[in-house]
Amino acid sequence: MMKSEINPRVFWGASAIIALLLATTLAMPGTADAAFKAAQSWAIDTFGWFYISSVAVFLVVVLALGFGPAGKLKLGPDDAEPDFPYLSWLAMLFAAGMGIGLMYFAVAEPIQHYISPPEAPSGTILAAREAMAITFHHYGVHAWAIYALVGMSLAYFTYRKDMPLTLRSGLSPILGKRINGPLGDAIDIFAVCGTVFGVSTSLGFGVSQMTAGLAYEYGLPDTTTVKIGVIVLVMGAATLSVLSGADRGIRRLSELNLVFAVLLMLFVMAVGPTLFLLRALVQNFGLYLDHFVMRTFTLYAYEPRAWMADWTLFYWAWWIAWSPFVGMFIARISRGRTIREFVIGVLFVPTAFTFLWMTVFGNTAISLDLGSAAGGIADAVQANLSTALFKFLEYLPAASVTSTLAIVLVAFFFVTSADSGALVIDTLASGGVEDTPRWQRVYWCVLLGATATLLLVTGGLGALQSATLLAALPFCFIMLLLAVGLVRQTNADLAGVTLPGDMKSVGERIKRLLIPARRADILQQLVGTGEPALQSVRDAMEKEGWPASTVESTEGSVELTITASDGRPFVYRLSPRSRPLAAYTALEAPESRRSLAWMLAAQTNGETGFRDLTGFTAGQIAHDVLTQLERWRHAETAIARKASVPDR
Repeated sequence: MMKSEINPRVFWGASAIIALLLATTLAMPGTADAAFKAAQSWAIDTFGWFYISSVAVFLVVVLALGFGPAGKLKLGPDDAEPDFPYLSWLAMLFAAGMGIGLMYFAVAEPIQHYISPPEAPSGTILAAREAMAITFHHYGVHAWAIYALVGMSLAYFTYRKDMPLTLRSGLSPILGKRINGPLGDAIDIFAVCGTVFGVSTSLGFGVSQMTAGLAYEYGLPDTTTVKIGVIVLVMGAATLSVLSGADRGIRRLSELNLVFAVLLMLFVMAVGPTLFLLRALVQNFGLYLDHFVMRTFTLYAYEPRAWMADWTLFYWAWWIAWSPFVGMFIARISRGRTIREFVIGVLFVPTAFTFLWMTVFGNTAISLDLGSAAGGIADAVQANLSTALFKFLEYLPAASVTSTLAIVLVAFFFVTSADSGALVIDTLASGGVEDTPRWQRVYWCVLLGATATLLLVTGGLGALQSATLLAALPFCFIMLLLAVGLVRQTNADLAGVTLPGDMKSVGERIKRLLIPARRADILQQLVGTGEPALQSVRDAMEKEGWPASTVESTEGSVELTITASDGRPFVYRLSPRSRPLAAYTALEAPESRRSLAWMLAAQTNGETGFRDLTGFTAGQIAHDVLTQLERWRHAETAIARKASVPDR
């Protein structure tokens, strides 16, 4: 019997919905396209203000968490170390976040804004400046804040609170036990469907650019048959990559991606107008900062124009629709980093690289179009977006080499988007299990490839893109709830931790160092502080739907027992313990009267060692309980995974 690790309601529910929408789109692509686009237009026109406001809120929340007191909290236990080196982590962020989009639109978008800007006269220097400022806005911190919020929520609740790696986990501070019922299943089904359709649509654009490049450079026919062949080859590579997991296949491909992308960018920068590009980068960034607040809230309310819906609102909806996929992937690779490190890495580093990339390709394209190309690049963009990059490279030296490298880059980005997408979908559909049987990962890879193929063949890619963007509206509400849940949880965790700077606690502990505690003092702390602390942990766990737990008191000790779903117990015990009196104490009593100092000792699962909690507050004791529970859970999970490897 084939082994599986699935949440049946999410796995089969999402599969059924995907099949239904695909069947509808394939049966009547024209009707479906018109209906979805009409619904999408209505959503953007009616709720454009809501998209703009929500994205501003997401950015503020992410910055506040990253650079506020919560920034020091780790996405995992306090002693956790990052799973990936910093450069590998950044490479995977870049590849999953905007890989194909940067290749597809690096030349096309700046040129489109240059020939049709919202405010400046078309084809002028003013239009060129505005084009780059708009491009920076669409690919800047606003976009990455959307991804960062979802990724941070997932990583925090999964790796620090030991909850499943699913979207519903981030809503636990709001919904409590209800996340384990139909409402939680609906949220995860929604995320699976949105990820499948979003990734499939992006793959459709990627394969269109690859075949257009092959036709432009090598004369291969840009036909449906060729596109299907490319999808089969690339998805085969993606399947091999996803079977090797994030630590090997996806990581190595992402690193290779980044190397090739940097080489192509440096080449264009070297043979292009280098000095102009350096100046333009500085000025573009200055314009971005200068217009930051204004563009954040611009809706053209007093002078309505279609441009807003076609560009900024479209982009915000697209990033929101993609956020379950990218956010989940970011969460998977970010365990062990602090919230502040996460925000800096996710928000600012990819943005800085994107700004450099867009300046090199966008400003070079505009410069060439004003000069030697004499409008040729603008004509190519208007004729076929898929060939814009290759037409641009034609005006630079070694065009055949750079065009081939561009095709390879698109293929690599295609693979990394597909394999990371399949990995994310598999995690969602399995209830947060990260180490799943191979057939499940293959299933989602095949489904992504089949979806992209069917839509390309029937012309339903536009309809599915519109459906994906339409799904951004309800998910925007979910993201606001994720923000509330994350802020509420981090504040609670900070409030529950009495830091060493708390002078009352410090004074009490110094007092116990100089004047040793008596057994009666420890028993008083045990009853008055220790037992209430364990009771508070038990009550909080029951409220949040954790496994059954009990607190039992005996003469001289109190014990918290938490029973996991598989019957394994976690036992935390507080009891008095004596030790020889320290030589540096201020006690002057004769040795015969009192030669022992007493402490409140904490032990976990019968360990022989203990931790001295004498003088700790209830909050500190509760924090120690949760820290030991997190370590126990991670250790048990690691043992279970290691034991299951031979059965795969």
